[in-house]
Amino acid sequence: MPRLETPRLLLRPLQASDVAVLIALWADPNVTRYMGGPRETETVRRILEDELRTGSADAFGFYPVVEKTSGRVIGDCGLTKKDVDGRDEVELVYVFAADAWGQGYATEAACALRDYARGPLKVPRLIALIDPENTASARVAEKVGMQFERAVVRPGGILRHVYAMQVKAS
Repeated sequence: MPRLETPRLLLRPLQASDVAVLIALWADPNVTRYMGGPRETETVRRILEDELRTGSADAFGFYPVVEKTSGRVIGDCGLTKKDVDGRDEVELVYVFAADAWGQGYATEAACALRDYARGPLKVPRLIALIDPENTASARVAEKVGMQFERAVVRPGGILRHVYAMQVKAS
C-alpha cells in the first residue's frame, strides 16, 4: 500500500506503534455508534497484528490517518471490497477519533482515497454504506462526489443508505 498525502494528513501503512491507538479508536462506543458499535479489543488486536505480520496482499485495506502537525494517529480509513445485494462493490470507509471531528479531516482523507481509487486502482465505482442517522458521514460522502442511491438491509437486518459515485479515471 502506498502512502497518500494531503495538505494536513498522511495516510500510511500500519506500524506497530499504531496498534494500541487503533484498538482504542475501534473500541470507542461514541466513535463506532453508527458503524455497528464498538469492536472487541482482542479481535481488533489480532487483525492488526496479522496485518503487521503478513502485510497487505492487495491494494485494498485500511490506512492509519496521521495528523501532520502533531504526528498523532487520529483515524483509520480505507477501501474495502463488499458484497451489497449480490453486487461486488468497493466501499470507502472513514472513522476518526471524536476530538478530530468537525475539522474536515474525514473529507480530506476520503478525497485522497477517492483519487487513489480512480487513479492507480482504476475502480469504476465507489460506495459508502451509511447509517441513516449519521448525517455527518453522509455530508462527507456528498462532499467527495457521492450521491444517495438507495437504502439496503445488510446482514443482521441493519438498514444502511448507499451513497455511490462512478469513478472516472484521472
